[in-house]
Amino acid sequence: MTAIADRLFGRARSPYGVLGFGGAPVGNFAAAMDDEQAARTLRRAWDRGIRYFDTAPHYGLGLSERRIGAALRDRPRDEFVISTKAGRLLVPRDQPLAQDDDGFVVPGDLRRQWDFTAAGVERSLRESLDRLTLDSVDILFAHDPDQAWDGAAGQALASLAGLRSAGLVSAIGIGTNATAGLADLIRAGLVDVIMLANRYSLLDQEALGSVLEPAREHGVAVVAVGVFATGLLSTAQPRSDATYDYRPADAGVLRRAGRIAEICADHGVTLPAAALAFPLLHPAVAAVAVGMRSPHEVDEDLRHLATDIPAGLWQDLVADGIIPAGAVRG
Repeated sequence: MTAIADRLFGRARSPYGVLGFGGAPVGNFAAAMDDEQAARTLRRAWDRGIRYFDTAPHYGLGLSERRIGAALRDRPRDEFVISTKAGRLLVPRDQPLAQDDDGFVVPGDLRRQWDFTAAGVERSLRESLDRLTLDSVDILFAHDPDQAWDGAAGQALASLAGLRSAGLVSAIGIGTNATAGLADLIRAGLVDVIMLANRYSLLDQEALGSVLEPAREHGVAVVAVGVFATGLLSTAQPRSDATYDYRPADAGVLRRAGRIAEICADHGVTLPAAALAFPLLHPAVAAVAVGMRSPHEVDEDLRHLATDIPAGLWQDLVADGIIPAGAVRG
């Protein structure tokens, strides 16, 4: 555990403090849920000891932030850690859509507008704080700057640094699916934390040398998300219709996931339990954040997290060429 990770996530250190509540599902990602179900899910997470919550304006055009804010409104502020993101301003559409066109089941009355300027990032944060009913957040990520334009990450981090200096956020970083350029930002001391989606899992260790090792060397915390590979690793046996990296999984990936499941079964471990535990083997990884749609999913994720994973499972995955030895050594 790096010093920055201990500072950022120290007060989230319940027995399940390494597990974060990913806020996309309560923003109606891919499927709708009503306010009552969202509230019950968030309440179960709190009651079971989860103290790190991640959200973004992008998630349901602000719906995720509003629901998480409502759930945490009466909780002691010094007992939880919250992160949100900036870079996509929410602005009214000239011609509203019946439904959002970016994967969330919400009315399409707003659209997302890239803006990583100092004024745009501050506006985004202040609007997030209003939705969350908070005075500050612990972590503010620049959200997917690689998808905006070349050089957006540098502009974004300069803008975020100003908000950190003003005391509106405690730490800043990048939230992204892309590893390119992250090592340079880490080595330059421009980030406190990286949220990395879908690039460090049992199926993809692209980030091991390019992000996690530099992060460990320079004391930068990493939050791993997408550890279930957008669904493929979330069941004991991979489903033939599962998605991988937001697309239908191809035959090769399905075979590889099936082989991982076989090795897990040989050790009496379920595939999702191993998928959740794997990123945490690396000392740079301070937490994993997982989307949860129901109280049952909260319970299941915590059950997976509590699973005792024998060292032999990791050794067999290395021997089979599924994960590199360096991932186990940390």
